[in-house]
Amino acid sequence: MRRFPIARTAFIALFLTVAALSSFAQQPKVKFTKAFAKANKGKYYIEVNEVKELLIIMQAITDYGLANDDMFDQEGDYYKEVLAHFKPFKNELIILKMDSLLKASPLNYIFFTGNSKTYNFDGDTLIPDQFYLFPAQEVAKVKIDVNPITTYKNEIEKFAKKSNFRKFYKDHQPFYEQLYKDYEQKVNLQKQWRWLENNFEAKNDSYVIYTSKLINGLNYTTGYNQDGFKLIEMILPAVLVTPGKSEKELESLNTRVMFTEIDHNYVDIPTKKNKNDVEAAFKNRDKWVNKNAYGTAYYPTGEKVFNEYMTFGVFILYAQQNWKKDPKLVDEIEKEVNATMIARGFIKMNEFTEELKVLYAKNKGKKIDLLYPDLISWCAQQ
Repeated sequence: MRRFPIARTAFIALFLTVAALSSFAQQPKVKFTKAFAKANKGKYYIEVNEVKELLIIMQAITDYGLANDDMFDQEGDYYKEVLAHFKPFKNELIILKMDSLLKASPLNYIFFTGNSKTYNFDGDTLIPDQFYLFPAQEVAKVKIDVNPITTYKNEIEKFAKKSNFRKFYKDHQPFYEQLYKDYEQKVNLQKQWRWLENNFEAKNDSYVIYTSKLINGLNYTTGYNQDGFKLIEMILPAVLVTPGKSEKELESLNTRVMFTEIDHNYVDIPTKKNKNDVEAAFKNRDKWVNKNAYGTAYYPTGEKVFNEYMTFGVFILYAQQNWKKDPKLVDEIEKEVNATMIARGFIKMNEFTEELKVLYAKNKGKKIDLLYPDLISWCAQQ
């Protein structure tokens, strides 16, 4: 398993935040040592995690997964190789069980993959990880109290052995290496990280990007804060390469996918500080959300709706600065982002973006956190 460390100094999709610091009584999520914090501070990693890839593959070959090209990327040679290798095992009992769980709720995909770091392979056996205990316990107000990997540990081990998964994973290391390189060359996390920490009060110490060529529209992020060490995780698709688009257009598209996960870890904090005002401003949710649009049910509160508007609005601010020498591209980015958000059901994105841009321009040099009261006040008047 290779991870790619870099020193900090050196389509329509469903975006979810896995609760990391909730107030309800939870089991411990992680146990980071001082040595772990020291080794990872100021760095980020890109990884096709072995257990996570196994769990994604297992869910991709369920009947639910085979019929869901929004959740799973079903294009390209890798997907064909996955089907050729693993589809003969789709009637194994554990695959049928995963199928029933996904049909009951697609959030079970996150409860499996979001807890993948809790185990590592030792031969054919999954052994508990020393740092990750039970990370994914709540998503979109749905809570679990037992790690599903623990529940189905024996069945997952048997499937991995019977399907010869570990050899498949090892044989595809060169392919995974290319995924890492694509992120390095086409998406500049370091630049995004620096911009966000210059524009928000929040600070984070480390990032981990878990990717897979099988991931499509269900991207999510979570974070941990232990003894002052803050680590952010993002689960993202492989870098997109679309024929007919310029390098700048591809950079902007791939940056957007990453940025709108990263900035949740900055945007959400001041929202929480202004939670009561946000909820009051968004009390008539139907003004802001087309409740019939797919995915909007995962944003049931004013806080979540505002955060989603803000997440994409802040990306437009970043685009204005990052590509300021290409105003035509910036204009195209803004139109594309607004259209995407409206299609997802966030129907006042054009107006929201304009107000955010005005406030940002009027308050040059100030942290974006300080714009929240005026922006929330504007929202309340709509």
